[in-house]
Amino acid sequence: MGWFSSSKTPEKPDPASRTDRQKCWDSRDAYFACLDGAKVVKPGDEGSACDVPKAAYERNCAKSWIDYFNKRRVLAEQQQGVLAQANTQSSATARR
Repeated sequence: MGWFSSSKTPEKPDPASRTDRQKCWDSRDAYFACLDGAKVVKPGDEGSACDVPKAAYERNCAKSWIDYFNKRRVLAEQQQGVLAQANTQSSATARR
């Protein structure tokens, strides 16, 4: 390669950059909104339904952040189910 090479390598998101973090969060929110619309909880199970927002999410976020956000999404959904079950049980107990 010479001094004036025209080949560009894709830039990785910089977690220290406020604008890169915001781009990551925005693309994550768009992808998760698409998953919600497709009624999919676990990212990656949507097939080709959310290809465009998923590509932006993967391009704008570091792999470690993607892993974290995806795990948090699944855990939050599980927690909602447990809380709903606990509320149902407490309501049934209170009626006695």
